[in-house]
Amino acid sequence: MTKYLIAALAAAVLSLGWAADHYHGNAQRFKQQRDTATGKLTAATATLADMQERQQQIAELDRKHTQELTDAQNQIDALERDVTAGRMQLQLNARCPAAVPAGKTPGAARVDDATGARLTDTAIRDYYTLRKRIETARQQIAGLQDYIRQECLN
Repeated sequence: MTKYLIAALAAAVLSLGWAADHYHGNAQRFKQQRDTATGKLTAATATLADMQERQQQIAELDRKHTQELTDAQNQIDALERDVTAGRMQLQLNARCPAAVPAGKTPGAARVDDATGARLTDTAIRDYYTLRKRIETARQQIAGLQDYIRQECLN
């Protein structure tokens, strides 16, 4: 009977040893999976924080250049209003050769021939439109250069 009791105890010890080893292996696997998932979560959190910081930097760049463009366009509009109101003048360096009809010789210069050079109304509007477009392009280029320097080259 002692033999059976010893055999039963040995079987119980082996069974308990096998069960303990099985659960210990499962615990190790779960711990490894947890550590892997925690590492991925930490990396994802860091990536998300970096993306949010970059988005804030880009938004700040956009605000800066949009404000500079608005200021420049307001300055151009103010210049246009000042010129229209006569507070300022556009300086035009031009020579207007006297038009001589074919077959006629130019006569002596008279006062009524001495009109100053002046831009047409269309040319004046085009001048301001061109200035605004140049400023827009300049601000867009500056914004893209800042974006490349701060976001792409880092």
